[in-house]
Amino acid sequence: MAQILPLTPANIRRTALALRAGELVAFPTETVYGLGADA
Repeated sequence: MAQILPLTPANIRRTALALRAGELVAFPTETVYGLGADA
């Protein structure tokens, strides 16, 4: 399920764990949204 998380140290750790678990994350940049994955 999609979740929108505020930028906090705890949520950065949570996002890192999600990436290590093979999940996909999206994050805003100055102009578009980026997608992150562990290849």
